[in-house]
Amino acid sequence: MAQLWVAERIDSATLRDFVGRTTRRDVRLYSDEWGGYAWVASSGREHATVCHTAREWARDDDGDGLREVHNNTLEGLWTGLRNFLRPFRGVSKWYLDEYVGIFQWIHTIKGVTADFIRALFGLHLTTDLGP
Repeated sequence: MAQLWVAERIDSATLRDFVGRTTRRDVRLYSDEWGGYAWVASSGREHATVCHTAREWARDDDGDGLREVHNNTLEGLWTGLRNFLRPFRGVSKWYLDEYVGIFQWIHTIKGVTADFIRALFGLHLTTDLGP
């Protein structure tokens, strides 16, 4: 599940705080080679990178034919957020976190089910569909 957060600064310390609060130590982080990620290895988390300057976008480290090392999923998520915000023609920074929260909720739902609709409207599940 994606955890989105609006930050006032974009620096290694802010990233470290966010990753520390939102991930367990047994996760593997995938990123590009920005220097702000240098601390990840010392945090106990695994870290695999792709080097965009070398025109590397995805890599197959274990030889199984799948390019599991990439950050395309997250880049796609940011594209989705940008497309979500576009119709608003500008969002005040004071309310950006609320727009991001709505987008995260929409992204997390992944699909509307009948059970979701019933929960949304406070309806109870009934099995009696007879006349």
